[in-house]
Amino acid sequence: MKILHVIPTVNPGSGGPAEGLRQLCAIYKMGGHEIEVASLDSPEYAQKCDFPAKVFGLGPGWGIYGFSLHANPWFKANIRRYDVVFINCIWQYNAVAAYRGLRGTGIPYAVFTHGMLDPYFKRNFPLKHVKKTIYWHYILRRILHDANMVLFTCEEEKILARQSFSRYQVHETVVPYGTFGPNCDTAAAAEEFLARWPNLRGKRLAISMGRIHPKKAVDILIEAFAGTLAKDYAWNLVIAGPDEIGWKKDLEALAVRLGIADRITWTGMLKGKLKWGAFAASEVFVLPSHQENFGIVVAEALACSLPVILSEKVNIWREIVSCWAGLVGQDTLDGTAGSLRRWSELTVEEIEGVRIRSRKCFDELFNFNVTSRKVLENVEHVAKGNPRYVPSAPVDSILGNRRRSGFKRL
Repeated sequence: MKILHVIPTVNPGSGGPAEGLRQLCAIYKMGGHEIEVASLDSPEYAQKCDFPAKVFGLGPGWGIYGFSLHANPWFKANIRRYDVVFINCIWQYNAVAAYRGLRGTGIPYAVFTHGMLDPYFKRNFPLKHVKKTIYWHYILRRILHDANMVLFTCEEEKILARQSFSRYQVHETVVPYGTFGPNCDTAAAAEEFLARWPNLRGKRLAISMGRIHPKKAVDILIEAFAGTLAKDYAWNLVIAGPDEIGWKKDLEALAVRLGIADRITWTGMLKGKLKWGAFAASEVFVLPSHQENFGIVVAEALACSLPVILSEKVNIWREIVSCWAGLVGQDTLDGTAGSLRRWSELTVEEIEGVRIRSRKCFDELFNFNVTSRKVLENVEHVAKGNPRYVPSAPVDSILGNRRRSGFKRL
């Protein structure tokens, strides 16, 4: 079948939704489906970006909302070319434009909220929540209500989403999310990473990877590191990720005040072999976020046998605890420091045990080679809302018979 994904941007620096879609493209293609993407990026960026599907740039969108005069006409002219549509993210113009194009067509669609209904935003940004409440009742509630499915990546996200707005009536579905593991020799990748930052060679590394943003609690991480692991000169902290809002200079000043500026390495955003090398060279991954829907980067760390230290606000924390693949604490200074302190007290044998369980956790819960079956079954389920859909044999394997479903062209 022909699938359209609609997303604000495919820029990898934007975070999890773009990276998650990149991974989904591989699954769709293995399942025999054709995938295209409509984004609010500029046509120039869409043409030159390194993305595993054809991208139509309908922007550039204006401001944070991403309003674009080109979006509505494109959807009205092209939407009937697709059998199923997936809308990614809900607070930008891509969702409204896609919904307007879909109305009256009978084409089924689903919405990936990507954690954007988490009550964290309601509690911490009350003025923004007032504006979002108006927007919710004006149009967004209808977009989600009319969707064939509203998709969540874990049970925790689904439960939390019910707490943000009134008149919340949606067709909820949990679809396992995940990623593919490293596609390179991780030992060689680690060597390449250490060659780029030779000051880290021979050190015990705690690494945090993601956007440098207050939601990620990077300030708490730096303070917690200063009060725990940094007391041992064998340890260094690696902070990898793009500085989207210019917060890095404040964090560097914090590190100077704490006397650990020389113990922190800022790598910027890491991709490909350098990313896998950073994971492979590290001892533990730390993400004390105040809110995290899933965290693909967590699954990527686990794929490299890298134990994780998370806050309880990372929605897959229960899975980490059940697998004994890391430590979980509150998203506070005391909570993060407590987890780091507990890690420092582990023996070499205990650390090796956690490393083994980390990879096992990835293989059983977050490896797309496992979760892809559910992803493809979900696509089939959404497609049943299309009058052209012809029922077929169940999905037996993503590498099995690829003639699983068909459509009558009217």
